[in-house]
Amino acid sequence: HCAPVAFTMVYSLKGKVALITGASSGIGAGTGVLFAKLGALLALNGRDLENLTKVAQQCKDCGAAEPLLVPGDLTDEETVKKTVEKTIAHFGRLDVLVNSAGILALGTIETTDLAQYDKVMNINVRSVYHLTQLCVPHLINTKGCIVNVSSVNGQRSFPGVLAYCVSKSAIDQFTRCIALELAPKQVRVNSVCPGVIVTEVHKRAGLDEEQYAQFLAKAKQTHALGRHGEVDEVAQTIAFLASDAASFITGVNLPIDGGRHAMCPR
Repeated sequence: HCAPVAFTMVYSLKGKVALITGASSGIGAGTGVLFAKLGALLALNGRDLENLTKVAQQCKDCGAAEPLLVPGDLTDEETVKKTVEKTIAHFGRLDVLVNSAGILALGTIETTDLAQYDKVMNINVRSVYHLTQLCVPHLINTKGCIVNVSSVNGQRSFPGVLAYCVSKSAIDQFTRCIALELAPKQVRVNSVCPGVIVTEVHKRAGLDEEQYAQFLAKAKQTHALGRHGEVDEVAQTIAFLASDAASFITGVNLPIDGGRHAMCPR
């Protein structure tokens, strides 16, 4: 897990305080561990405390300082407030916000009821909006940055995941708008737009083992590079965007999708 990072010399997060949501699994967890290797001080949020604790242990195994755990469901407004308050109380500052918490849900315009739509939008958009709003004053103080985890689904249209696609388009637009609003204050804001990455998100949405295996097999055709992606490939890009190596990059929705965004049936 803690093999040395080959390009540590290119960019580092040494001494940067980073709040990462959705850190108990998937891209958020992988980002936490990589940030630990790159020297960041971490506040980790996630709904699954047991998993969050395991991720924190992996961070410590990489020689990082003990991460601050701020578990909880970010659709609860009090939890969002406490998450920011505890992070600032503990570290005294905030340099990087990574909004990685999110859910995938299956459904079309005919099958997605308002309760399902609200659930997806509340987790994927409203909670991101609220947390970001509360973090912004602290990020202005440090001239920090924000990285939002979006999806190729925000830039391209797919049937059968309607609310999810709408939510990720919202995140990409949110990213660009606040990038322009915060640019005069030297706070950078970008999003990453992963293609199919191996995480638990698809199974949680309801795919069984066989359907998931077929889904991953299909990724060989749907991604130009002929394969699905790995969590670490997304985490590396998030780390780059959060680092001073990306000091002149803001308002970008960056695909990490093996070329999928550029493809078209022919």
